[in-house]
Amino acid sequence: MPPHQSPHAAVRGPWLHEIKHARKDGERVRLYSRPGNDFTRRFPLIVETLARLRSRSCIIDGEAVACNDNGVASFDLIRHHRHNDRAFLYAFDLIELNGDDMRRPSSSG
Repeated sequence: MPPHQSPHAAVRGPWLHEIKHARKDGERVRLYSRPGNDFTRRFPLIVETLARLRSRSCIIDGEAVACNDNGVASFDLIRHHRHNDRAFLYAFDLIELNGDDMRRPSSSG
């Protein structure tokens, strides 16, 4: 889903957001938006953290977030490319883990 304005934001006023997918395949990590824009170089902390996961592979649905000096999530910091090196991932869903699609029910049991 491309960025869009929302009148129902957690912060005052309309804001932009774009859900990200994080994909780990071995030691390679890639961050991308739903339309396929590559954000891997933009968020090094997220990439470094995901690379250390013990899984062989995974796809995580989430959103990159940066906090202001008071520890409150600030979408303006992400939108204006400030503090990208400190952004972290709010993970919403685990889509794939070690080659298994986590979105469908298990066939065992």
